[in-house]
Amino acid sequence: MDITHQELKSGGRYVATVDGHEAEITYSRTSPALIIVDHTGVPDELRGKGVGQALAVHVVEDARRGGWKILPLCPFFRAQVERHPDWRDAISG
Repeated sequence: MDITHQELKSGGRYVATVDGHEAEITYSRTSPALIIVDHTGVPDELRGKGVGQALAVHVVEDARRGGWKILPLCPFFRAQVERHPDWRDAISG
């Protein structure tokens, strides 16, 4: 699985490419210290393969390295945060 990060002026997305299919987590950047994860999209072909989980882990690791926090508005990402209390250091609120 190849995960890339595309950053735009006001946000960006993390994209996982598997077998020619793309899954993504999108976010808005509110400040240098905070992003809002607003969407996770995984096509049917990749469901159940851990792709969304891998993307979420990647976002959390980037937040830790970059010293910023994540506000999880996306229901999938929020559910992952609930399952992983060890991510709390990277979560805002």
